[in-house]
Amino acid sequence: MSAHEFSRPFDVRQVEGKQARIEANGAERAALAERFGLVSVERLEAEVSLSRNERAVDVTGTLRAAWVQSCAISAEDLPVSVAEAIAFRFVPARADFDPDEELEIDAEDCDEIDYEGTHIDLGEAVAQSLGLAIDPYAVGPDAEEARARLGEDEANPFAALKGLKTGD
Repeated sequence: MSAHEFSRPFDVRQVEGKQARIEANGAERAALAERFGLVSVERLEAEVSLSRNERAVDVTGTLRAAWVQSCAISAEDLPVSVAEAIAFRFVPARADFDPDEELEIDAEDCDEIDYEGTHIDLGEAVAQSLGLAIDPYAVGPDAEEARARLGEDEANPFAALKGLKTGD
């Protein structure tokens, strides 16, 4: 059993040329809303193409999601939806990984996801893509009114730092 809220395992040996559509059910969306600090996740689905090069699996497609989050200023419910391209590569985990080793990473390496064994978890990769799509500082149409009511200093989390002096 997977520890992920939205798990969709695929066998690496059977993904070449595969098209897949995955969709989170109600319980999975509720668990993802909790994980990402959202009011709710109304929709999460992806349509992807998978291709394999030896043990690496490339995934490209489209993520479609809709959620409700709290406005960063007024805390009002803010509905958000996205339809965006996703692309990532699953690669076998390195057996010789040393956490203290300094690694050089190219731009293409940033979207690589390690896996062990013979299965990749496409659902978790899509969930992580959802997490990256969420703007933690999103504000709604009533944010300016809320700022005025609270006073700019109370609405600004960095206002407390204004009065601090540095030890030059």
